[in-house]
Amino acid sequence: MPKIILYRKNCIGCGACVEQQPALWRMNKKDGKATLLNGISKMNLFILNIPTALQIPSEAIATACPVNIIKIV
Repeated sequence: MPKIILYRKNCIGCGACVEQQPALWRMNKKDGKATLLNGISKMNLFILNIPTALQIPSEAIATACPVNIIKIV
């Protein structure tokens, strides 16, 4: 099963992830950074298992991120 990994501390808050995949992402009102909805926090990372059908759209989000803090594995 593919996973999204978010290195949130390096987020610059551009919002590209939220614009392209609003079902999985939100912008945090307190710090202006992206939040991976239902992501599990592990050692400064946020990890979310996703269905295979979301792998390609999620890879597009990772590519769109200007600071490369989103990885799909």
